[in-house]
Amino acid sequence: MATAGLGAKKRRIGMITEINVTPLVDIMLVLLIIFMLTTDIVSSRRKALELDLPAAAIEGATVQAPPLVVQIARDGALAIDGAPVDEAALTTRVEALLARDPKARAVIAADRDTAHGRVVWVMSFVKRLGLEAFAIEIDPKTLLPPPGGRP
Repeated sequence: MATAGLGAKKRRIGMITEINVTPLVDIMLVLLIIFMLTTDIVSSRRKALELDLPAAAIEGATVQAPPLVVQIARDGALAIDGAPVDEAALTTRVEALLARDPKARAVIAADRDTAHGRVVWVMSFVKRLGLEAFAIEIDPKTLLPPPGGRP
């Protein structure tokens, strides 16, 4: 038995011909855990928009088209469902819509080159008339990523 121990000792003194991967695996697992925790912490710090989304009564229910679509041309001219209107006609249409349905909603569709101030003015105008629920129409095919590539 003593001889076997000496032989094993002599083999250890010579050149190491194998790589011990156990420390490498330990370090890789520690790095993996660190990266997992870091990404969880970073992603939890992102602020999400707090939205009050409506609940669907039936799964797969279809959304009805809004009864009013206010369009804003490139030059700022207003139209409702394709027919040109002025501010007085817009007021009349919104008031008539609210008389039929106090919870009515509308869509504001503006040309891409319309001045931002004009869009904001139309939004505040219909809101002052009592129309609280409206949306901005977009073309999802033309959405561009923000500068820098991150949302």
